[in-house]
Amino acid sequence: MPFEDDLGAALRRTGSAFTADRHALVDAGEERGRRLVARRRAAVVGGCGLALAVIATAGAYGGGLLDGPGGGAQGTDIAAQPAPDGGPGADGEAPGGGAGRSRVGSGAVGAEQMVAHLKDALGGGRLTAATGRGTESETGPAAFGVYDDGRGKAAVDVALSRVDPGGSRAAALTRCGDKNLLRYDDCRTEQLPDGSKLMVFKGYEYADRRVDTKCWQAVLVTPQGFSVTASEWNAPAQKGAAVSRPEPPLSSERLKALVTSPVWLTALNDLPAAERDPVRQGAGPDAALKDRNAGDALETLLAPFGIPVASKGGQESYGYAVLDDGKGLSLVQLNVSHGEAPSVFSSPDVAVRPDGTKVVVTQGAGEKGRGVTQWRVATLRSNGLLVTVSAFNAANQFGPATREAPALTLQRLKEIALAPGWNGDAG
Repeated sequence: MPFEDDLGAALRRTGSAFTADRHALVDAGEERGRRLVARRRAAVVGGCGLALAVIATAGAYGGGLLDGPGGGAQGTDIAAQPAPDGGPGADGEAPGGGAGRSRVGSGAVGAEQMVAHLKDALGGGRLTAATGRGTESETGPAAFGVYDDGRGKAAVDVALSRVDPGGSRAAALTRCGDKNLLRYDDCRTEQLPDGSKLMVFKGYEYADRRVDTKCWQAVLVTPQGFSVTASEWNAPAQKGAAVSRPEPPLSSERLKALVTSPVWLTALNDLPAAERDPVRQGAGPDAALKDRNAGDALETLLAPFGIPVASKGGQESYGYAVLDDGKGLSLVQLNVSHGEAPSVFSSPDVAVRPDGTKVVVTQGAGEKGRGVTQWRVATLRSNGLLVTVSAFNAANQFGPATREAPALTLQRLKEIALAPGWNGDAG
């Protein structure tokens, strides 16, 4: 198994509580730290991201979901997308991916009712090959079908969940991704009159555009914690089907109407409230690196090098920065996890330091863009802490290349990955 796949698999196992994200941010979205950004495509990772162009009008949501119990709608989560060939949530991941408290409802709304609700909310057109999950499902209520408005068949799905409306996950789910990391045509977020957040995204099923399948998505997060995600494609299946029309069938306004429809209220109310997002302690400037948001930690570790940062960001266990030293933009990524180690660390070529830390250094072509070079240093502490730092000769993994080599040398990547602060020591 290639290093990237091996490492990615380990990150997904250790970060099974986090998209990445979907996507999630590119490579890191797959890991999704503590399930901050739901979904392997998370707002932020490969595949279909989140966002959409939305035009808000008072009549667009009057009498809809936003007028539900408590005087308003409730929160969104980037749900794992139902797979057309296996029905909603074929990947087995619950929308929102919340850990801890069971997300299973009483079953007051069954799979057939979810499908009927989807047909009602679509209003017009024909829905075939429809499947669903009820509120009793461990992977959350959802409905999927192939929608035909007479202009070409298109896969459509809706997934429901609940999140902590005041937590960082809820905020991340309706935040458009950095275009330095994601490729998409349009992404817009708006706050509705009741305080709900709506994101409408227009992108692609594959971030590298290997095929022409488009994926558009609307995500609603409400003050009460309801989460509604609607996704659509310009093909009759999410993957593996020929494009059937130039664009997905639902406009931004119709996607908005779909996620704010009152038909979802009964199912949403049957779901238990989400647990509160955990608050990280000791995350101030003087905290150990292991106790800090990875984006903040990376910023701290880059500071001594004095290279200007064009953009930066991250969530929990993933951080990134785009460096600009005047010679071309260069992306740097940081992933931190704790758990089962990739098998690459069992290789006889791995360097072992006196303190037992294993180090793997790789240099070669990036896996996502032609002409992109990737340098990586992965370290594994004796306590199971995995810290991986990657640098690219491009502003994002998909290219184009902006320079001959990454802005950071391998030595500097090692300094970041081997910083003592990751062990809780003074760093």
